Amino acid sequence: MTGYGPPEKYTVAELPTPQPGPGQIQVRIAAASINPADVRLPSGDFRDVVPLEFPHVPGNDFAGTVSKVGAGVTAYQVGDEVFGQAVPRALRAMAGATRPSLSTGSLAEYAVFEADTPFLAHRPAGIDIEQAAALPTVGLTARALMATAKVQPGETVLVVGATGGVGTAVIPLLVAAQARVIATATAADADILRALGADETTGYAESGYPSDVDVAFNLTVPSDHLTGIAGAVRPGGRLLTITYPVPRQEWIGRDDVSLHFVLDMDGTLGGMRDVAELAVRGALPATIGGRYTLDQGAQACVDFVRRHTTGKLVVTM
Repeated sequence: MTGYGPPEKYTVAELPTPQPGPGQIQVRIAAASINPADVRLPSGDFRDVVPLEFPHVPGNDFAGTVSKVGAGVTAYQVGDEVFGQAVPRALRAMAGATRPSLSTGSLAEYAVFEADTPFLAHRPAGIDIEQAAALPTVGLTARALMATAKVQPGETVLVVGATGGVGTAVIPLLVAAQARVIATATAADADILRALGADETTGYAESGYPSDVDVAFNLTVPSDHLTGIAGAVRPGGRLLTITYPVPRQEWIGRDDVSLHFVLDMDGTLGGMRDVAELAVRGALPATIGGRYTLDQGAQACVDFVRRHTTGKLVVTM
Protein backbone atom coordinates (compact mmCIF):
# COMPACT_ATOMS: atom_id res chain seq x y z
CA MET A 1 0.00 0.00 0.00
CA THR A 2 1.28 3.46 -0.93
CA GLY A 3 -1.55 5.23 0.90
CA TYR A 4 -4.78 4.57 2.77
CA GLY A 5 -7.53 2.90 0.81
CA PRO A 6 -9.41 -0.33 0.07
CA PRO A 7 -7.67 -3.59 -0.92
CA GLU A 8 -8.49 -2.87 -4.56
CA LYS A 9 -5.60 -0.37 -4.35
CA TYR A 10 -3.04 -2.95 -3.20
CA THR A 11 -0.24 -3.64 -5.67
CA VAL A 12 2.66 -6.04 -6.02
CA ALA A 13 5.88 -4.04 -6.10
CA GLU A 14 9.62 -4.33 -5.53
CA LEU A 15 10.95 -2.96 -2.23
CA PRO A 16 14.37 -3.20 -0.60
CA THR A 17 14.80 -6.50 1.24
CA PRO A 18 14.49 -5.84 5.01
CA GLN A 19 17.62 -6.68 7.00
CA PRO A 20 17.67 -8.04 10.55
CA GLY A 21 19.07 -5.98 13.38
CA PRO A 22 20.17 -7.19 16.83
CA GLY A 23 17.71 -9.73 18.23
CA GLN A 24 15.96 -10.17 14.89
CA ILE A 25 15.74 -12.81 12.17
CA GLN A 26 15.12 -12.49 8.45
CA VAL A 27 12.78 -15.13 7.01
CA ARG A 28 12.33 -16.21 3.41
CA ILE A 29 8.53 -16.42 3.40
CA ALA A 30 7.02 -19.53 1.85
CA ALA A 31 3.36 -18.78 2.63
CA ALA A 32 1.24 -16.27 4.50
CA SER A 33 -2.46 -16.01 5.32
CA ILE A 34 -4.90 -13.11 5.41
CA ASN A 35 -6.24 -11.61 8.65
CA PRO A 36 -8.59 -8.69 9.36
CA ALA A 37 -5.73 -6.36 10.37
CA ASP A 38 -4.18 -6.79 6.93
CA VAL A 39 -7.08 -4.86 5.41
CA ARG A 40 -8.40 -2.82 8.34
CA LEU A 41 -5.16 -0.94 9.09
CA PRO A 42 -4.50 0.16 5.48
CA SER A 43 -8.17 1.12 5.10
CA GLY A 44 -7.54 4.12 7.35
CA ASP A 45 -10.16 3.11 9.94
CA PHE A 46 -7.57 3.43 12.71
CA ARG A 47 -5.27 6.08 11.28
CA ASP A 48 -5.84 8.41 14.24
CA VAL A 49 -4.74 5.69 16.69
CA VAL A 50 -2.30 3.66 14.58
CA PRO A 51 -0.85 5.81 11.78
CA LEU A 52 1.00 3.84 9.10
CA GLU A 53 4.14 4.71 7.24
CA PHE A 54 4.00 4.02 3.50
CA PRO A 55 4.81 1.95 1.60
CA HIS A 56 3.16 -0.53 3.97
CA VAL A 57 3.45 -4.31 3.58
CA PRO A 58 0.55 -6.19 5.20
CA GLY A 59 0.67 -9.70 6.62
CA ASN A 60 0.75 -11.11 10.17
CA ASP A 61 0.81 -14.92 9.76
CA PHE A 62 3.59 -16.77 7.95
CA ALA A 63 5.65 -19.89 7.43
CA GLY A 64 9.14 -19.88 5.98
CA THR A 65 12.87 -20.47 6.38
CA VAL A 66 15.32 -18.39 8.42
CA SER A 67 17.66 -16.72 5.94
CA LYS A 68 19.69 -14.41 8.23
CA VAL A 69 20.07 -13.92 11.98
CA GLY A 70 20.93 -10.72 13.79
CA ALA A 71 23.39 -10.25 16.60
CA GLY A 72 22.45 -11.95 19.85
CA VAL A 73 19.99 -14.44 18.38
CA THR A 74 20.54 -17.97 19.71
CA ALA A 75 17.12 -19.61 19.37
CA TYR A 76 17.26 -19.78 15.56
CA GLN A 77 19.86 -20.32 12.89
CA VAL A 78 19.94 -20.02 9.11
CA GLY A 79 17.98 -22.85 7.52
CA ASP A 80 15.48 -23.34 10.38
CA GLU A 81 11.89 -23.86 9.32
CA VAL A 82 9.70 -21.45 11.33
CA PHE A 83 6.15 -20.18 11.51
CA GLY A 84 4.19 -17.74 13.58
CA GLN A 85 2.36 -14.48 13.98
CA ALA A 86 3.78 -10.96 14.12
CA VAL A 87 1.99 -7.64 13.82
CA PRO A 88 3.19 -4.54 11.94
CA ARG A 89 5.68 -2.38 13.77
CA ALA A 90 3.10 0.40 13.75
CA LEU A 91 1.22 -1.64 16.38
CA ARG A 92 4.16 -1.62 18.82
CA ALA A 93 2.12 0.09 21.53
CA MET A 94 -0.51 -2.68 21.34
CA ALA A 95 1.83 -5.62 20.82
CA GLY A 96 2.28 -6.59 24.44
CA ALA A 97 4.39 -5.23 27.25
CA THR A 98 7.00 -7.99 27.10
CA ARG A 99 8.57 -9.85 24.16
CA PRO A 100 6.37 -8.22 21.48
CA SER A 101 6.06 -9.98 18.13
CA LEU A 102 6.62 -7.42 15.37
CA SER A 103 7.48 -7.68 11.69
CA THR A 104 7.95 -5.82 8.43
CA GLY A 105 4.93 -7.62 6.89
CA SER A 106 4.65 -11.27 5.85
CA LEU A 107 2.91 -10.81 2.48
CA ALA A 108 6.32 -10.54 0.87
CA GLU A 109 9.23 -12.70 -0.21
CA TYR A 110 11.23 -11.69 2.88
CA ALA A 111 10.31 -10.28 6.28
CA VAL A 112 12.13 -9.45 9.49
CA PHE A 113 10.82 -10.60 12.89
CA GLU A 114 11.77 -10.20 16.52
CA ALA A 115 13.32 -13.52 17.55
CA ASP A 116 12.52 -13.50 21.27
CA THR A 117 8.75 -13.88 21.28
CA PRO A 118 6.32 -16.69 22.15
CA PHE A 119 4.49 -16.14 18.87
CA LEU A 120 7.25 -17.63 16.69
CA ALA A 121 8.31 -21.26 16.75
CA HIS A 122 10.05 -23.96 14.76
CA ARG A 123 7.69 -25.63 12.30
CA PRO A 124 7.27 -29.33 13.08
CA ALA A 125 7.67 -31.71 10.15
CA GLY A 126 4.08 -32.85 10.66
CA ILE A 127 2.68 -29.44 9.71
CA ASP A 128 3.01 -28.50 6.04
CA ILE A 129 3.75 -24.98 4.81
CA GLU A 130 0.16 -23.98 4.04
CA GLN A 131 -1.17 -25.32 7.34
CA ALA A 132 1.56 -23.51 9.22
CA ALA A 133 0.73 -20.22 7.49
CA ALA A 134 -2.99 -20.64 8.19
CA LEU A 135 -2.76 -21.58 11.87
CA PRO A 136 -0.98 -18.86 13.90
CA THR A 137 -3.59 -16.16 14.61
CA VAL A 138 -6.57 -18.50 14.59
CA GLY A 139 -4.78 -21.11 16.68
CA LEU A 140 -3.68 -18.60 19.30
CA THR A 141 -7.15 -17.05 19.42
CA ALA A 142 -8.94 -20.40 19.64
CA ARG A 143 -6.71 -21.48 22.52
CA ALA A 144 -7.24 -18.16 24.31
CA LEU A 145 -11.02 -18.50 23.95
CA MET A 146 -10.95 -22.00 25.40
CA ALA A 147 -8.69 -20.97 28.28
CA THR A 148 -10.96 -18.03 29.13
CA ALA A 149 -14.31 -19.80 28.73
CA LYS A 150 -13.35 -22.92 30.70
CA VAL A 151 -16.04 -24.89 28.88
CA GLN A 152 -17.34 -27.89 30.84
CA PRO A 153 -18.51 -31.23 29.39
CA GLY A 154 -22.16 -31.05 28.39
CA GLU A 155 -22.32 -27.26 28.09
CA THR A 156 -23.91 -25.75 24.99
CA VAL A 157 -21.77 -23.25 23.12
CA LEU A 158 -23.00 -20.90 20.38
CA VAL A 159 -20.29 -19.90 17.89
CA VAL A 160 -21.17 -16.78 15.87
CA GLY A 161 -18.89 -16.39 12.87
CA ALA A 162 -18.11 -20.09 12.86
CA THR A 163 -17.10 -20.32 9.20
CA GLY A 164 -14.10 -18.01 9.56
CA GLY A 165 -10.58 -18.98 10.49
CA VAL A 166 -11.08 -18.80 14.26
CA GLY A 167 -14.46 -20.52 14.09
CA THR A 168 -13.20 -23.48 12.11
CA ALA A 169 -10.25 -23.77 14.53
CA VAL A 170 -12.23 -23.54 17.77
CA ILE A 171 -15.03 -25.97 16.90
CA PRO A 172 -12.76 -29.06 17.13
CA LEU A 173 -11.45 -27.80 20.48
CA LEU A 174 -15.01 -27.44 21.76
CA VAL A 175 -15.83 -30.93 20.55
CA ALA A 176 -12.77 -32.26 22.37
CA ALA A 177 -14.04 -30.51 25.52
CA GLN A 178 -17.30 -32.48 25.11
CA ALA A 179 -19.43 -29.38 24.52
CA ARG A 180 -22.57 -29.28 22.41
CA VAL A 181 -21.74 -26.87 19.57
CA ILE A 182 -24.24 -24.70 17.71
CA ALA A 183 -22.54 -22.82 14.87
CA THR A 184 -23.75 -20.07 12.57
CA ALA A 185 -23.47 -20.98 8.91
CA THR A 186 -24.87 -20.48 5.46
CA ALA A 187 -26.48 -23.51 3.82
CA ALA A 188 -23.33 -23.93 1.72
CA ASP A 189 -21.10 -24.08 4.81
CA ALA A 190 -23.22 -26.28 7.06
CA ASP A 191 -21.64 -29.55 5.95
CA ILE A 192 -18.13 -28.21 6.55
CA LEU A 193 -18.96 -27.22 10.12
CA ARG A 194 -20.70 -30.51 10.83
CA ALA A 195 -17.62 -32.33 9.55
CA LEU A 196 -15.58 -30.35 12.09
CA GLY A 197 -17.93 -31.57 14.83
CA ALA A 198 -20.71 -28.98 15.16
CA ASP A 199 -23.90 -30.58 16.48
CA GLU A 200 -26.20 -28.00 14.91
CA THR A 201 -26.03 -25.03 12.56
CA THR A 202 -28.18 -21.93 12.59
CA GLY A 203 -28.58 -18.71 10.61
CA TYR A 204 -26.75 -15.46 11.23
CA ALA A 205 -29.84 -13.37 12.02
CA GLU A 206 -30.60 -12.69 15.67
CA SER A 207 -33.97 -14.40 15.22
CA GLY A 208 -32.10 -17.58 14.35
CA TYR A 209 -30.04 -17.75 17.55
CA PRO A 210 -31.04 -20.41 20.09
CA SER A 211 -31.86 -19.55 23.68
CA ASP A 212 -30.34 -20.46 27.03
CA VAL A 213 -26.86 -21.42 25.78
CA ASP A 214 -24.18 -21.67 28.43
CA VAL A 215 -21.49 -19.90 26.43
CA ALA A 216 -21.44 -17.72 23.31
CA PHE A 217 -18.33 -16.98 21.25
CA ASN A 218 -18.63 -13.87 19.07
CA LEU A 219 -16.03 -13.93 16.33
CA THR A 220 -17.42 -11.45 13.82
CA VAL A 221 -20.07 -9.00 15.07
CA PRO A 222 -18.70 -5.61 16.25
CA SER A 223 -18.59 -5.66 20.05
CA ASP A 224 -20.93 -2.69 20.36
CA HIS A 225 -23.69 -4.73 18.68
CA LEU A 226 -23.87 -7.81 20.89
CA THR A 227 -27.36 -7.53 22.39
CA GLY A 228 -28.76 -10.21 20.08
CA ILE A 229 -26.01 -12.68 20.95
CA ALA A 230 -26.26 -11.82 24.64
CA GLY A 231 -29.97 -12.60 24.46
CA ALA A 232 -29.12 -16.20 23.58
CA VAL A 233 -27.11 -16.75 26.77
CA ARG A 234 -28.72 -18.16 29.90
CA PRO A 235 -28.54 -16.20 33.17
CA GLY A 236 -25.13 -16.81 34.67
CA GLY A 237 -23.63 -17.76 31.31
CA ARG A 238 -20.60 -16.35 29.52
CA LEU A 239 -20.22 -14.21 26.42
CA LEU A 240 -16.75 -14.00 24.88
CA THR A 241 -15.87 -11.66 22.02
CA ILE A 242 -12.71 -11.02 19.99
CA THR A 243 -13.88 -7.98 18.02
CA TYR A 244 -13.46 -4.26 18.52
CA PRO A 245 -14.43 -1.90 20.02
CA VAL A 246 -13.51 -3.26 23.43
CA PRO A 247 -16.96 -4.07 24.84
CA ARG A 248 -18.64 -2.66 27.93
CA GLN A 249 -21.07 -4.58 30.12
CA GLU A 250 -23.79 -1.98 29.68
CA TRP A 251 -23.69 -2.43 25.90
CA ILE A 252 -25.15 -5.94 26.08
CA GLY A 253 -28.11 -4.86 28.20
CA ARG A 254 -27.58 -7.59 30.79
CA ASP A 255 -25.75 -7.84 34.09
CA ASP A 256 -26.45 -11.55 34.57
CA VAL A 257 -24.07 -12.61 31.78
CA SER A 258 -20.29 -12.37 32.24
CA LEU A 259 -18.64 -10.54 29.34
CA HIS A 260 -15.03 -11.20 28.28
CA PHE A 261 -12.93 -9.48 25.65
CA VAL A 262 -10.32 -12.03 24.56
CA LEU A 263 -7.03 -10.59 23.33
CA ASP A 264 -3.74 -12.10 24.49
CA MET A 265 -0.89 -9.99 23.11
CA ASP A 266 1.64 -11.23 25.69
CA GLY A 267 1.20 -14.96 25.16
CA THR A 268 0.08 -15.54 28.75
CA LEU A 269 -2.52 -18.05 27.54
CA GLY A 270 -0.09 -19.90 25.27
CA GLY A 271 2.23 -19.40 22.35
CA MET A 272 3.09 -20.88 18.98
CA ARG A 273 4.66 -24.00 20.45
CA ASP A 274 1.31 -24.83 22.03
CA VAL A 275 -0.43 -24.31 18.68
CA ALA A 276 2.12 -26.57 17.03
CA GLU A 277 1.57 -29.34 19.57
CA LEU A 278 -2.18 -29.27 19.06
CA ALA A 279 -1.80 -29.22 15.28
CA VAL A 280 0.62 -32.15 15.24
CA ARG A 281 -1.86 -34.17 17.33
CA GLY A 282 -4.62 -33.35 14.85
CA ALA A 283 -6.60 -31.47 17.50
CA LEU A 284 -6.29 -28.12 15.73
CA PRO A 285 -6.85 -28.48 11.99
CA ALA A 286 -6.34 -25.67 9.50
CA THR A 287 -9.31 -25.06 7.20
CA ILE A 288 -8.06 -23.40 4.00
CA GLY A 289 -10.78 -21.80 1.91
CA GLY A 290 -8.65 -20.34 -0.88
CA ARG A 291 -5.13 -20.48 -2.27
CA TYR A 292 -3.31 -17.69 -4.12
CA THR A 293 0.16 -16.94 -5.44
CA LEU A 294 2.06 -13.76 -4.55
CA ASP A 295 1.05 -12.04 -7.78
CA GLN A 296 -2.57 -12.74 -6.73
CA GLY A 297 -1.99 -11.44 -3.22
CA ALA A 298 -3.95 -8.24 -3.73
CA GLN A 299 -6.89 -10.27 -5.04
CA ALA A 300 -6.72 -12.46 -1.93
CA CYS A 301 -7.18 -9.34 0.22
CA VAL A 302 -10.07 -8.17 -1.98
CA ASP A 303 -11.75 -11.57 -1.71
CA PHE A 304 -11.27 -11.56 2.07
CA VAL A 305 -13.24 -8.32 2.29
CA ARG A 306 -15.78 -8.67 -0.53
CA ARG A 307 -16.66 -12.38 -0.50
CA HIS A 308 -18.00 -14.82 2.07
CA THR A 309 -15.02 -17.09 2.63
CA THR A 310 -14.61 -20.22 4.73
CA GLY A 311 -11.53 -20.80 6.83
CA LYS A 312 -8.29 -19.09 5.84
CA LEU A 313 -7.02 -17.62 2.58
CA VAL A 314 -3.38 -18.58 2.01
CA VAL A 315 -0.87 -16.85 -0.26
CA THR A 316 2.19 -18.86 -1.34
CA MET A 317 5.39 -17.09 -2.40
